[in-house]
This record gives sequence, C-alpha cells and structure tokens, in this order.
Amino acid sequence: MTTTDDFVHVFTPAAEPDAPTLLLLHGTGADENDLLPLGRALAPGAALLSPRGKVDENGMNRWFRRLREGVFDVEDLITRTAELAGFVTAATRAYDLDPGRIVVSGFSNGANTGAALLLLHPRLLCGAALFAAGAPLQGREPDPVDLSGTRVFLGSGVSDPVTTIDQARLLASQLEDRGARVEEHEHPGGHQVAPETLDQARAWFERSRF
Repeated sequence: MTTTDDFVHVFTPAAEPDAPTLLLLHGTGADENDLLPLGRALAPGAALLSPRGKVDENGMNRWFRRLREGVFDVEDLITRTAELAGFVTAATRAYDLDPGRIVVSGFSNGANTGAALLLLHPRLLCGAALFAAGAPLQGREPDPVDLSGTRVFLGSGVSDPVTTIDQARLLASQLEDRGARVEEHEHPGGHQVAPETLDQARAWFERSRF
C-alpha cells in the first residue's frame, strides 16, 4: 500500500478555515517546489500538497516514462497514476484533508498526469486546473467513467509545439463526454502558463467555490 513516505513532497496546511486542497503536479525537470507559487496565486488560503515525480529521465523528474518526445508509455502512465492516487489517499488521511475537496493543478507532464487521474480515478478529485494538458491515454479511448459534478479548467496555447491544441481539445471532449464541466481558455502562445490564462484560472477557481 502506498504511503506518504513513498513520494518526496511538500505539504502546506490551509491558511483559511474550510479551504480546499490543491494537488500540485510539476512539469518535466521541475520538482515539488516549482508549482507552489502557482498554487498560492491560484487559490490563496488553500492547503497545498505538492509531490515529486518518481521517474528520472536523464536527470529530469517526470511522472511517467515516454518512449520519445510526444509519445507516452501508456502502461507506465497507468501504473504510476495509480500509485499517485494511492499517495493522495494516504495524504488525505495523514493530513486530515477533506477527500471531497481536492483539486489538481499541473503543467505539461504534470497536467497530463492530472488528466489521467481524472479519467482513471474519477472519484479522487472534485476539480482540476490544468495548463498545457493533452489527452493522456494516447491511442486509447478512456473508460466511460462518471465525471458529473467535476469542474475542469484547461489553459492551452494555440501555438504550443509540445502539447498541440488538437490534443488539448481532444482532452476537453473526453472529459465533457464523461460529464465534466469544462472551461477552456486558449491563448496565442506556446508551451507556457500565460499570465492572462492564470488570471482566468484564478477567476474560475473563485467562481467554482470548491
């Protein structure tokens, strides 16, 4: 059974009473500290749970293996997403978090992993704010899970050469087909969290009232 000791992580308790928890998933080459400023900007007062990906790709931290640039090892993604889900469940108990108020936020590789959590472990999260995310189960149609009541924000770059806008739109379609309430924001830039997109995500988070 996965425990909180299985992932290097940072946990910051909520600064406001009855606040949700943000699960922060970094991009390739980053670590558990990278998205803490994003978490504070997105949801001031929320608890922050930020683990480190366990895959080492030429010295860079990742959440799952890839066969080459843009081509995921889907079996590894499924296995490691299950392990991450176990960690989140263990952390919920260890830190006395509300299991019904956990929102994932991630960038790039972390955002793809967050999308995989939604599709493979649909009752783990109540929402997601994902930046530069694409459909994670490449070449596979996700199971027909029930995501009704799950709110998702997707921030995507129209000119992104890493996560193409077609992949971002495919993810939105997969989530909506399973009942999620998806809000898409596309910016003209590339593989980044654009400032205007972060502003939109913050406003979405406030409206969502997690």
